[in-house]
Amino acid sequence: MSDHPRPDMTPVDHAELALLLEVASTPKPGNVDRHRDHDDLRFEHFLAGAVGARPGLQLAADPERPPIGDAFERAVRGMSQQDGDNTQFGCLLLLVPLVRAAATDRLSPAGVAEVTEATTVDDAAGFYRAFDHVDVAVDDPPPDADALDVRRGADAVPALRERDLTLSDVLSLSAERDGNAREWTTGFERTFAAADRVLVDEGPVTDRLARIFLDLLAERPDTLVAIEHGDERAAAVSRRADAARGDLAAAEELAEAFREEGINPGTTADLTAAVAFVALERGVPV
Repeated sequence: MSDHPRPDMTPVDHAELALLLEVASTPKPGNVDRHRDHDDLRFEHFLAGAVGARPGLQLAADPERPPIGDAFERAVRGMSQQDGDNTQFGCLLLLVPLVRAAATDRLSPAGVAEVTEATTVDDAAGFYRAFDHVDVAVDDPPPDADALDVRRGADAVPALRERDLTLSDVLSLSAERDGNAREWTTGFERTFAAADRVLVDEGPVTDRLARIFLDLLAERPDTLVAIEHGDERAAAVSRRADAARGDLAAAEELAEAFREEGINPGTTADLTAAVAFVALERGVPV
């Protein structure tokens, strides 16, 4: 645990801070960070997105427990109120159930699993409505699930209700290929394991998060890279990340190379934000 307790910091504070720390950490090859912008997505957009998401995060922590899907939709709507469009959709998908678990003293793999397994059809509807606020890169649905394509946004809600699908059910459909959905269906196993590694690491939190980002990318191909560039390229990206582990100069070179190649390991960045939240809740010093 930390020697610097923060008794007045709430899970909502830690979630907002996690979003800010994720984008401030550098180098995170391929992602926007405090040293690198993309042509249409800048560091300032992520700062604004983190602040805008706060009302939704507050709903996630509400003791009255409004639907978690509504909290997510509100967080995405607030996040989208900046000129970069989608900055932290995936981060929020992971953070909302973590905040709900932390606010109800259940921040553990089993506790978060309780939160996700308790989701309803209304939660799924909120999740789909969130896609109306931003453009999100996703895989095509299976041929027999076209009516459930998340890109339909709110238009898909009648199909959800007809099939009586909860948010957990919906994410289970894509857990095999989508890293964020996989976290939802496995009790956030990678998130908690990586947070433990951040806690025993040394140095500024932004350095620790940059290192864990590279570790996570090396250990498993990134979903967004696979969607945008194919599975083989995603696997090659992970091998390149593995070769740069433990070498700051190599990581900086890789960051420049990925930016030039249009490689954006966004799902790994989402996971890094979730890791930051758990580490903050468990006392990593900031």
